[in-house]
Amino acid sequence: MSWLLLTIGSAFLLGFYDYFKKLALHDNAVLPVLFGSVAAGALVWLPFVLWSALAPDSLPAGFLHVTGISARSHGLLLAKAVLVGASWLCGYYGIKSLPLSIASPIRATGPLWTITFAVLLFHESPSPKQWLGVALILVSFFAFSFVGRLEGIHFHRNRSVFFMVAATLLGAASTLYDKFLLQGTHLSPSQVQAWFTIYTCIILVPPLALWLRQHDRHPFHWHWAIAAIGLTLLGADILYFTAITQPGALISLISPVRRSSVVIAFLLGIFLFREKHLRSKGACIAGIITGVILLS
Repeated sequence: MSWLLLTIGSAFLLGFYDYFKKLALHDNAVLPVLFGSVAAGALVWLPFVLWSALAPDSLPAGFLHVTGISARSHGLLLAKAVLVGASWLCGYYGIKSLPLSIASPIRATGPLWTITFAVLLFHESPSPKQWLGVALILVSFFAFSFVGRLEGIHFHRNRSVFFMVAATLLGAASTLYDKFLLQGTHLSPSQVQAWFTIYTCIILVPPLALWLRQHDRHPFHWHWAIAAIGLTLLGADILYFTAITQPGALISLISPVRRSSVVIAFLLGIFLFREKHLRSKGACIAGIITGVILLS
């Protein structure tokens, strides 16, 4: 399967991933929902980690072999877990309070920050078309702030908006880091996903323990969508990681195509959560998607 089709499949699953997050976080505590969703993914990979270590020759597919990496690689994957864990934590707190049709478009501006990091860190020179894309995304994001005011959300002083922006910045950094891991260190997609998922689960234990010690903590209740978050992300990420490793794969195209998941999340927010201002939000999303395409 081509890297473009893999990326489109990843985008489709990511749209439902955002929907399941919103569903699971409704009147629910953030930390246990995040931990439960990550644990669901880790539990899928843990048997294959043990299988790879004990009887690698009996694995049904070489793709499932996830052991045999160096201590340095483990350190790099632990660093990815810290980066992604921070991004997810900010994103969960943001999406809990914001309408899905606003939270997802904020995350869709990720390619803007990816190209910004590329300019600042790697001294890349965007083309005039890419600068036009940057401008269009910024204008659309600014327009979204006015749409948000119709629902009582003031972007410049809303804490949930800042959480979503922080999650987006960290996610953009993670995108560049993924390219390094998969193309620079030659780790396989399954090795990256298995170990960073397990490490993320481990680093979330201390904050979860602190949450459990709070007497005035927000109540938690189990919801089937918590497991669905982890399993949907598992599918989306394995398609994404596999796409990056394909010959000729372009991260500058993969990133914007993957962010088209905002369209699915937007439609789910409108039709399932009955969110308002369809036309205004749709116009802003169209501007963001067009800008993202221009970045490629």
